[in-house]
Amino acid sequence: MIRTPENENRIVVGITHGDINSISYEVIIKTCLDQRITELFVPIVYGTSKAASYHRKMLNIPDFSFNIIRSADQASPKKANLINLTDKEVKIDLGESTEAAGEMSLASINVAVEDLKKGLIDVLVTAPVNKHNVQDAAKVPFTGHTGYLAEKFGVSSYLMLMVGENLRIGVVTEHIPLERVASTLTSGLISDKIQILEESLRKDFDIRKPKIAILGLNPHAGDDGLIGNEEKDIIAPAIQAAQQKGHLVYGPYPADGFFASGSYLQFDAVLAMYHDQGLIPFKTLNFENGVNFTAGLPYVRTSPAHGTAYDIAGKDLASADSMRSATYLACEIFKNRMQWAEINKNPLGFTKKEKEY
Repeated sequence: MIRTPENENRIVVGITHGDINSISYEVIIKTCLDQRITELFVPIVYGTSKAASYHRKMLNIPDFSFNIIRSADQASPKKANLINLTDKEVKIDLGESTEAAGEMSLASINVAVEDLKKGLIDVLVTAPVNKHNVQDAAKVPFTGHTGYLAEKFGVSSYLMLMVGENLRIGVVTEHIPLERVASTLTSGLISDKIQILEESLRKDFDIRKPKIAILGLNPHAGDDGLIGNEEKDIIAPAIQAAQQKGHLVYGPYPADGFFASGSYLQFDAVLAMYHDQGLIPFKTLNFENGVNFTAGLPYVRTSPAHGTAYDIAGKDLASADSMRSATYLACEIFKNRMQWAEINKNPLGFTKKEKEY
């Protein structure tokens, strides 16, 4: 989108179209149906006009169409835009994982990432993909958007952070087999994730002094060594190191009782040790409107918390709440980062100690 005095403060949201055989287009179209969104941000979908038209007809939505463009600088600030990645016919097989779907998913991600780097879009929202067909298309291991985007941006330390109405929960280890979790955990890795989470809460969520809970690995958080020593030997030292830096970090807490008692409501965020430990309670509490945010990246990236949902693709059964929340959260984080940068400018050249004083 070409910036003008009238729209220079509008946030441009790039949206990848995800898997063309899934519910991705359905939740994108349903999000863009409300024309009031263009008062808040400018949506640009990276997809194909033919795939969009196919899904629109399947959903029986006659009164909606994308503004078809060739590049982001052609976007209209008053419409939902779609960058047409190809004029070729793309076969759509609803509910199926196909090589063509993987290729189109990857093409959408790659073009959107380049536009993000060029400043043509401000934030990125990624619709659900199928890891297997994207990996086949990429010819390299692909375990999800999070790691792939981190590599694209040259970032080695990042955090998958799930964001809901009353819960933010990050995970130390992500998409690895459960049998490898204990051997992967180190005090250094946990300290790194705590640091990313603490900084993100301050800069991205505008929380001045965030309070963070750390979960244990074993049942009953090891029960003082009776069920495992990871809490004493690995997790506790990382918590103590964070506390010595002045961070409000507490734990390790037994995961079952922590969520059952509602203790998570007393914290700004929770750090779990592995994927299911964090995502099972999160999706139980926030499945409809949960958002996946990648903390630690130089750019803002969010995604709906659900997957491709092949079983309901094309049936007009998918809720757009999570996709809608993902776009709103991306804009909110972008604004918070801009505010943080403005507040922490140092035009007078004060030293860090002088600024704190």
